[in-house]
Amino acid sequence: MIVIGIVLLAAAVGGFFYMRHTRGELHAMIGAETVPVPELELLRSASDEVGGQGHFRKQCEVVGVAHPRPEGLLVSEISGTECVWYRYVVKRRFQYVEWKDGRRETRTKTEPIIEHTSWEGYALRDDQGVLIGVDPNGTRPDRPEQVVKRFEPSRHEPPRNLAQKLNELFFSAPSETLGYQYEEWVIRPGQRLYILGEVHDKIGPLVIGKPEGEGYFIISTRTEQELRKSRRGRHTLLAFGVPAVAVLGLVVLVLAILR
Repeated sequence: MIVIGIVLLAAAVGGFFYMRHTRGELHAMIGAETVPVPELELLRSASDEVGGQGHFRKQCEVVGVAHPRPEGLLVSEISGTECVWYRYVVKRRFQYVEWKDGRRETRTKTEPIIEHTSWEGYALRDDQGVLIGVDPNGTRPDRPEQVVKRFEPSRHEPPRNLAQKLNELFFSAPSETLGYQYEEWVIRPGQRLYILGEVHDKIGPLVIGKPEGEGYFIISTRTEQELRKSRRGRHTLLAFGVPAVAVLGLVVLVLAILR
């Protein structure tokens, strides 16, 4: 009972900070201005005249469609999809033996073993046809397209580029492995994006990325209106749920102590 109470209180604390983060994102979206890239270029020019090149900073929103970097498109590692960003996760499903009350029980468990997110930058072409760089900085976009979600028994050959990694990880105990769950997400060129972040010219051309100081960085395939609605719903749910879980945790702890 004491353990359950502590877990509930810990969940309430985590939920409180998640609620604060959600509220912060919502307020940031409401307060940020959506600025066309040509207007950002004008602001950058004015900044250059006053403070010199490379010192322009502005937190704002930009919208447009994903565009490849000058080096060309990326190719995702599992599905081979041409894209500007990708992420994949490989989970291992395996059996293990557990002794409980003197009895031998075989259980099944799934755990992530390989995870990778592309860090390469790309560009956004706004509605006026002007490009701005995007520095994803390892950030996971909101609602990217999922192109792979499948389970393959261990007797099947894994994707060639992942086979060596998997063999190195589990060569010592292949009989325990039941198979692998593959999941992969991409952003294709032409995908419409909403981005909230900080625009800068540190490397010359304008780039939007994660703010250096305080601020939020969001890359989403959803519109700003859809994101705001989602954040409001989440915040409302947490505002009711966090106090309820905290009270329940305290009650459980008190009952456990009094017993």
